[in-house]
Amino acid sequence: MTNVASDDARIAELTRELDDLRSRQEAVADVLRALSTSGMRLQPTLDQIVEAAARLCRADSGFLYLADGDVFRMRANFGQAPEVVEYERLHPDRPGPNTCTGRVAMTKKPVHIPDTEADPDYAHPSAKLEVVRTLLGLPVLYEDELLGVIGLARRVVRPFERAEIELMATFADQSAIAIANAKLFETVDRQKTELARFLSPEVAALVSSDEGAQLLAGHRAYITVVYFDLRGFTAFAETAEPEELINVVRDYHAMAGELVFAHSGTLEHFAGDGLMVFFNDPVRVPDHELEAARLALAMRERIEVLAEGWRKRGYDLSLGAGIAVGHATLGRIGFEGRYDYGALGSVTNLAARLSDEAAPGQILLSQRAFASLEGKVEAEPLDELNIKGFSRPVRAYEVQRVADS
Repeated sequence: MTNVASDDARIAELTRELDDLRSRQEAVADVLRALSTSGMRLQPTLDQIVEAAARLCRADSGFLYLADGDVFRMRANFGQAPEVVEYERLHPDRPGPNTCTGRVAMTKKPVHIPDTEADPDYAHPSAKLEVVRTLLGLPVLYEDELLGVIGLARRVVRPFERAEIELMATFADQSAIAIANAKLFETVDRQKTELARFLSPEVAALVSSDEGAQLLAGHRAYITVVYFDLRGFTAFAETAEPEELINVVRDYHAMAGELVFAHSGTLEHFAGDGLMVFFNDPVRVPDHELEAARLALAMRERIEVLAEGWRKRGYDLSLGAGIAVGHATLGRIGFEGRYDYGALGSVTNLAARLSDEAAPGQILLSQRAFASLEGKVEAEPLDELNIKGFSRPVRAYEVQRVADS
């Protein structure tokens, strides 16, 4: 009877262990499923990983280091004393035998230290701040690259069981995917933010869109091009101090950038005082010819305000603008490492040449642009212009105002 009772007790114990292991595996699956579908940023992902790891293994605390060149920096923790967290943040770990993280970094394999006080090589300085007796370090590997180390600690000597180590090694492998995805998400998001500083929001979004590859490769589109530059800028640049020059250009660009985006234009480039904007690509703009005219009129009005301040400092500057309509080839232009999204074609040349011909405060329309805007703007015909690069004289019109304003 004693043997039967003993066997029954053993079976009951094994059943509890199996149920416990099964519940942990299900918990791991739930955590990993949440990580893979949450779309979280990197820091929340790290925090969730380290907390889940500590709870799943009944550890007293946990930590997560990420590789940063030759060192490993603590990026997330759970259950650690504040002074330990502060110390670890200020003191990156390195590959070596004296710490759990260092050993994982050396081997890229799980490291189990059953008793830190019985381990002759273990000597992490934070041990003076908080007693930790049992440690488990797990490599976070993604395509054989060591992204970081997950650490689990117990304050008393209570070695991790083999099943726990195997379970958490699997958890660390799957966590690597979540971390890599979060890092990629943040990289792309950061790059889009950087792009938006130099390109219009539409073009910055285009770079990472599904249809972006085809558009960037090159296509034809019917667009309106507006070219601006400042009258008197060359003489000003020859005599102005560098600081004065930069301040004027900065004010001009800031004002122009605000208005271009407000009128749904695509800013192709700044070139000193020259500024080229086109409409109707990559985002379609209804009545893009009229929107271009409205932008030019708004720019002229704002420049007049800026010019009052410039004149007080002795700078005589004003705006000239040219607007042309036609087909162009658009796409990625440049070279490896420095690409822009630009437009090529006679329509861009015509807008630039009209801007050159414009007197201070004038906005000139090409004949096709005027035909598109007839009845929508008030414009006066000019004498035909002999423009460099065009074999025949060009008919142009001066915009006065939008007809309904």
